[in-house]
Amino acid sequence: MDKHEYLNQADSSAIEELYKNYLLDPQSVDISWRRFFEGFEFARGTQSILPAGFTDVDTEFRVLNLIDWYRKRGHLFTKTNPVRERRKYFPTLDIENYGLSEADLNVEFQAGKQIGIGPATLREIIHHLQETYCQSIGAEFMYIRKAVILEWLQKKMESTQNRVEFSRDEKIKIFKHINSAVAFEKFIHKKFVGQKRFSLEGIEALIPALDQVIEKGSQLGIREFTIGMAHRGRLNVLANIMQKPFVDIFREFKGTDYAEGVVLGDVKYHLGYDREVTMEDDQTVRIELLPNPSHLETVGPLVCGMARARMDHVHQGSESPVLPIIIHGDAAIAGQGVVYELLQMSQLPGYRTGGTIHLVLNNQVGFTTNYLEARSSTYCTDVAKVVKSPVFHVNGDDVEALIYTIRLAVEFRQLFHQDVFIDILGYRKYGHNEGDEPRFTQPLLYKAIEKHSDIREIYAKRLIDEGVFDQTEKNQIIDEFENQLESCYNGVGPNDKIKIKPFLLDDWTGFMHSTAHEIAAPVNTRVDRSRLTKLLELITLLPTDRNFFQKAHKIIENRKKLVDADQLDWATGELLAYGSLLQEGISIRLSGQDSERGTFAHRHAAWVQEDSGEKYYPLKQLDQVDTSFTVLNSPLSEYAVLGFEYGYALARPQTLTIWEAQFGDFANNAQVIIDQYLVSAEEKWGLQNGLVLLLPHGYEGQGPEHSSARIERFLTMAANLNINVVNPTTPANFFHLLRRQMIRRFRVPLVTFSPKSLLRHPNCTSPLRDFESGGFQEVIDDPNTDPDHVKRVVFCWGKMYYELLKPKAEWNARDIALVRIEQMYPFPHEAVKTLLKKYPKAQLHIWVQEEPENMGAWPFIKNEVTYVDWIPVCRKPSGSPATGLNRIHQITQQELIDKVFRRCTCELRNTYCGLQCVEGKSRIEILREFEYL
Repeated sequence: MDKHEYLNQADSSAIEELYKNYLLDPQSVDISWRRFFEGFEFARGTQSILPAGFTDVDTEFRVLNLIDWYRKRGHLFTKTNPVRERRKYFPTLDIENYGLSEADLNVEFQAGKQIGIGPATLREIIHHLQETYCQSIGAEFMYIRKAVILEWLQKKMESTQNRVEFSRDEKIKIFKHINSAVAFEKFIHKKFVGQKRFSLEGIEALIPALDQVIEKGSQLGIREFTIGMAHRGRLNVLANIMQKPFVDIFREFKGTDYAEGVVLGDVKYHLGYDREVTMEDDQTVRIELLPNPSHLETVGPLVCGMARARMDHVHQGSESPVLPIIIHGDAAIAGQGVVYELLQMSQLPGYRTGGTIHLVLNNQVGFTTNYLEARSSTYCTDVAKVVKSPVFHVNGDDVEALIYTIRLAVEFRQLFHQDVFIDILGYRKYGHNEGDEPRFTQPLLYKAIEKHSDIREIYAKRLIDEGVFDQTEKNQIIDEFENQLESCYNGVGPNDKIKIKPFLLDDWTGFMHSTAHEIAAPVNTRVDRSRLTKLLELITLLPTDRNFFQKAHKIIENRKKLVDADQLDWATGELLAYGSLLQEGISIRLSGQDSERGTFAHRHAAWVQEDSGEKYYPLKQLDQVDTSFTVLNSPLSEYAVLGFEYGYALARPQTLTIWEAQFGDFANNAQVIIDQYLVSAEEKWGLQNGLVLLLPHGYEGQGPEHSSARIERFLTMAANLNINVVNPTTPANFFHLLRRQMIRRFRVPLVTFSPKSLLRHPNCTSPLRDFESGGFQEVIDDPNTDPDHVKRVVFCWGKMYYELLKPKAEWNARDIALVRIEQMYPFPHEAVKTLLKKYPKAQLHIWVQEEPENMGAWPFIKNEVTYVDWIPVCRKPSGSPATGLNRIHQITQQELIDKVFRRCTCELRNTYCGLQCVEGKSRIEILREFEYL
């Protein structure tokens, strides 16, 4: 039996007994009961414990019960839907459902103190609760577990009855924002008939709402606002909040070509914008609206990543000066799992941003799908309850109620640094786009919408009735804005080209877009031995005054032995890269599942003390003032975490930002970020980004899901110098690669297929001299050949090299050259052509890979490198990357190796003949002799 049933059935003695327990030990009583008892002045005589003024304890508590239910369920009985009847919920808030009757309406109850109105009649209490919880605002918050937050929200809402009185000037300002939103949409609809714009009509209140977020936020110390939204209403936000010139927007409707420097561009309702604005108090604030694809909710993690980067590096870690704002659609917030992923990150130390304001444009319909078919939850915002965020449902036609809620939400965020959701209920005047017919699927809804007045007319009538202005003043405001639009429209010439304003231009000062010349240019990534030695001492030492797991000491000892033997392994090379960059003032951020230790227990960027659980980070011991080393174990999410890190790298090109997949193919779960941002953002929006992806890749017989990082997908998307795709095979080359990424004057995403078994392979080491000399090698030649006698040049990359190296050494096959392609894109054509000249007598040029023939790098190689007559050595084409049986893996792996070192059918077929028997034969004869045909 819950407390509400108990209150309705228990007699006064039982309640008095519960209260006695409360007096003796408040913590022994359930928190919901404590809320009932708190705030009352109880007489403490020996004969009675009833509150002063109480005449009927049963009824008094039933009134308290009613108050509690208004707080919990009042949102179900609001007037928040402008075009539809609300669904019916039971039980209702009728007093009979709570053991009360009409006879109690004029009785005074002490319970009125609980809602801030003092002793009051039941009629007055109900009126106050109805005005607070059942009008244009519905509040969900009673599931919040922190008493201080509950009390703050209750006091805020109940003391004001969820409304505020606006001055005449404020009301006129609000009307002007509404007019700007409404008139802008009507103007475009009239001038550009049939063109898609994804109108805001039906929820134009978003414009004054966003204006209030910025104004109230500025008053409370916020200096940056980072906004993400989909296409619905984006043009209106660009025009009326971001103040993108109307003439530029109209040019995007009229134009047929881009200005010089824009490669492919994007549709106008995907573009971003940023600006600085001076507020009325002379404070300058920065506002950014990120560009986004049509993939709904994708931009959310980027918003938070950008905000976190600004907090870390501009505001010294403070959360208060930066506010992320995410604008959702009702169908998308309920349907897209990335929303849940992002919320689960919102309170984690490495990803928290001090609270995001979530604004939901609730059209009550998806593309064509009714909201009842779009979710199982009561509200589209129910995901907010996962992190105990308050949710406010607001009638989109009541702009003053919305602005009150906005102010409350911003104040809440600044005080408690948690997410808050505002569900703006409105409608969509047209179909999904302006050319779509919504009446096919929503005939009843659109009959109601057709008869419904727009928000400008609704608010104008209210202001006229209140005497704020008259019809003439209203028309003057409307005419002035329409004249401005008309003037801008006429300012667009017939041959004007479309320009895309660079996004975050100030943050990227000093960086240039990549060119073929810059990419090919050598980069000095060497580090002096003295610096390297100091770093090696740091990463091969555990402090003696702390207790670590015994195996930790063993790992450190093994690392020292390798250093002493001048055989630095992969983890050491990686940590040296990070440490050397930190020494040069470059911050590091590495994020991924298990990234502190490393999926394969190789990195150990942090050591956990076994007696306290505290972490020791060797590289944080460097005496650097302006840099930070951050390595994070992310939640079990790829989509949101990769989006977050992409946003971080976008806002902070001076930081080496890395996302590491637990296994390379887990990047599948983040494919939207890869497709829509990582590989295409520079061509669409001019965005550079230096994010590094570490994708463990390699065939070790671990099955289809833990073998391939899907190399072929990245190479399919590689074009116009948009990404670097690499697979380094030595610790030193990986060291130089990471350093090159930050020393270059441009930023390009770096897709790195990182090793698994090579992490501990005895041959996969580098001497210290390779770190203090040279640089990243895009191609590594075979040092163990007789160039004039080489008959076979075998190209490979990654782990396959080491598998071929063993039989080559056993046969002492100096007539075979094993050439490693360390960078597949941009492909090092000149280096390969130079190398081919070194082996003029080569008769076979082989590409060998572990992946099936339709995967890996081979599809790219055969199309990209057409000047080589290739022989592919691959597994058979397959829909699955790898077998699930280790035995089959071993057999097929050996078959690949045997094909590379295949012996001919001459009398020496049982030994390695070195191809002497095919001297002077044609290529076809050679291929037939070796059974390649």
